[in-house]
Amino acid sequence: MTNVARQLIESHLLSGEMTPGQEIGLRIDQTLTQDATGTLVMLELEAMGLDRARTEVSVQYVDHNLLQTDAKNAEDHLFLRSAARRWGLWFSQAGNGVSHPAHMQHFGRPGATMVGSDSHTPAAGSLGMLAIGVGGLEVAMAIAGEPLYLVMPEIWGVRLTGELPPWVSAKDVILEMLRRHGVSGGRNRIIEYHGPGLSQLSAMDRHVIANMGAELGATTTVFPADEAVRSFLRAHGREDDFTELLAADADDPATWDRTDEIDLGTLEPLVAAPSSPGNVQTVRAAAGREISQVVVGSSANPGLRDFGMVAAMLAGRRTAPGLSFDVNPTSRNMLQDLTRMGATFDLIGAGARLHQAGCMGCIGMGQAPATGTNSLRTMPRNFPGRSGTSDDSVWLCSPETAAASGLTGVITDPRDWAETAGMAYPTIELPDHATVNRAMLEEPLPPAEAAAIELVKGENIATLPDLTPMPQHLAGPVMIKLGDDVSTDEISPAGARALPFRSNIPKLADFVFDAIDPDYSVRAAAHDGPHVIVGGENYGQGSSREHAAIAPYYLGLRLVLAKSFARIHWQNLVNFGILPLEFTDPGDYDSVAAGDELRLSDVPDTLGGHHELTVHNATRDEDYPARHRLSARQVEMVLAGGLIPLLRTT
Repeated sequence: MTNVARQLIESHLLSGEMTPGQEIGLRIDQTLTQDATGTLVMLELEAMGLDRARTEVSVQYVDHNLLQTDAKNAEDHLFLRSAARRWGLWFSQAGNGVSHPAHMQHFGRPGATMVGSDSHTPAAGSLGMLAIGVGGLEVAMAIAGEPLYLVMPEIWGVRLTGELPPWVSAKDVILEMLRRHGVSGGRNRIIEYHGPGLSQLSAMDRHVIANMGAELGATTTVFPADEAVRSFLRAHGREDDFTELLAADADDPATWDRTDEIDLGTLEPLVAAPSSPGNVQTVRAAAGREISQVVVGSSANPGLRDFGMVAAMLAGRRTAPGLSFDVNPTSRNMLQDLTRMGATFDLIGAGARLHQAGCMGCIGMGQAPATGTNSLRTMPRNFPGRSGTSDDSVWLCSPETAAASGLTGVITDPRDWAETAGMAYPTIELPDHATVNRAMLEEPLPPAEAAAIELVKGENIATLPDLTPMPQHLAGPVMIKLGDDVSTDEISPAGARALPFRSNIPKLADFVFDAIDPDYSVRAAAHDGPHVIVGGENYGQGSSREHAAIAPYYLGLRLVLAKSFARIHWQNLVNFGILPLEFTDPGDYDSVAAGDELRLSDVPDTLGGHHELTVHNATRDEDYPARHRLSARQVEMVLAGGLIPLLRTT
């Protein structure tokens, strides 16, 4: 009764027991960083005094900050390359591709563990890996050879049966999961897919599903390593990296802590409406809404099949007048294969705008839509303002729905378009051997050469702010009160305005909560002393960016009191010495107002001895029972002011 997830955990378990809710420590084989989060990871390695990476494989990708409108992003790229050379990491140059599909093509292998400073790292679960998105500081620790500590999740078995109907694809499978369970349904769980329905899902189809498991709040998503995985590795010249990894007794209910089942044959085209991946409805329910933009690509639909499907539907036709049809190839290899197939010719001929291989519009780095218009995208997230337009209206869909809608100019069910166009569902013939191009990948330097490398730091590369111990008595005003499902995009925004300052925390702090309350950073900077944030359910969902913790810390944040937290952001708060507490009675949330003075006395004794404590509202003379989920190790981190000060003292 062993599932794939437990096999992966057991084979890498260094401490703890595999009991849900208990802390475990895992050996990590591989790491993944990208330029939006990797700059801090490299600064953290410098702060630790690391000599050389101690992992099997560590790769630094450049796929987010690709627009070089001034010197900032170019300086980041030079810094990251020098850091990769200094510490023995692979370096993937700008334009080589989005980290997740590129890592699958070049480095992913069944049976391995990986952490990444990107929340969509679980996409590698499509190859039978245990791949977890975490904060950058935890990635830095893994690169240094330290274990990953996390709470043992429940294993959620999702059985797939039947066959996908025409015009329905893998994106609709994960949208169905989001329709059923929402953006927090996977918290503290690993989702493992199994069943006879897997046989028709390729490794890249599985990538689509595993990638967006992050939108469910899941710790990660796991698939078995079967013939589909072997076929993928064979096509990329790496069949020797294949190891079969299957669930024993997958159909036995005792194998799982929680179960679900999807009959693929009952699915239909789905779309996530603005402004949450959990706002899922049928495409037919949304049909007819005018759109000004379609964007195809990103890590959520990165496969050659996805782009080939769009090209087949657009071939010999013309995109709707006045509509911008944007194509973001996900890797240089895939773009070469797309061109070899003739699909690039068809896309350009139909009016598509071809961009460089990278995240681009997914992270708001270009391709921002016009105000007051609908943008339809094959991307994983549609949080408010993430596209780069503050009042955007972004819809998430499959490549089939994107292509059909791009041809009509309105949201269109591809089945209805096909009936009108008289088109049968295309069969996409993919090459038996994928292009394998490592020209934009730099290998790690030998240790002797690496030790002599100096870090290249331009004017925009700042040092990390000082992290100070938690005070004995904590008191401060509620600087801002927030609702449910606040994302890290809303705490520390992406986009072309803010992303270039990822390695400059003092400057990045000016953007904290910019989309919700532009005066927050001004008020926080003017306040002399610590302050508090109050949040609702699932506070900090979305991206793994630790900037959403360290930038508010720079402004004086020391305590977040919320109904509940998203996993990665909760850990990031702890890593930087910010205390995350949850209301014992969620109803107490209504009693707190912005501006109230909250106090917590005898912090070391309270945290060290109890999980239940009391927050006093001095403004209203009220007490709020609260709890923390910190292990003894994490209590020590918070009291020391974060992980880096703790390392310096041990």
